Amino acid sequence: MARMTGSWLSGPAAALPDGDHEQQAYQGEYLGLPKVGPGSLAPTARRVAALAIDWLMSMGVSALFLGGSVAGGNLSTLTLGVWFLLGFVSVSLFSFTPGQFCMGMQVARIDAPGRVGVVRALVRQVFIAFVVPAVITDIDSRGMHDRATGTALLMSR
Repeated sequence: MARMTGSWLSGPAAALPDGDHEQQAYQGEYLGLPKVGPGSLAPTARRVAALAIDWLMSMGVSALFLGGSVAGGNLSTLTLGVWFLLGFVSVSLFSFTPGQFCMGMQVARIDAPGRVGVVRALVRQVFIAFVVPAVITDIDSRGMHDRATGTALLMSR
């Protein structure tokens, strides 16, 4: 029983390879990513700023669709739908959302070279929509949505 609970009660370091429980020098070292510059892991503040940009853009588009009638929960529901579609389509096609582009970031596969793809982008967006998987992070500050899809949000410039 101790092993079952120890895997998630021990914190982010519990996910490290067996026998390798030393601190890494910087986030992304175990993934083979550089410490700073293009290709390094994006900091949390930039991630939040990119999400805010995407959400505000989606809210603006939703308000345009609804015209002047923003009463009730229609604006919130439509904003979530537009945000979901924006994230899914843009990450599938370009590997970044408009907010991520403005903040100099992109979504990249870390398990193999290549594009993120439609399936990974869809699964990633579904997990982000539930909020909790994006908030729970590992030792590299990658959310559960990134771990599940084998992706990471990296600096592009």
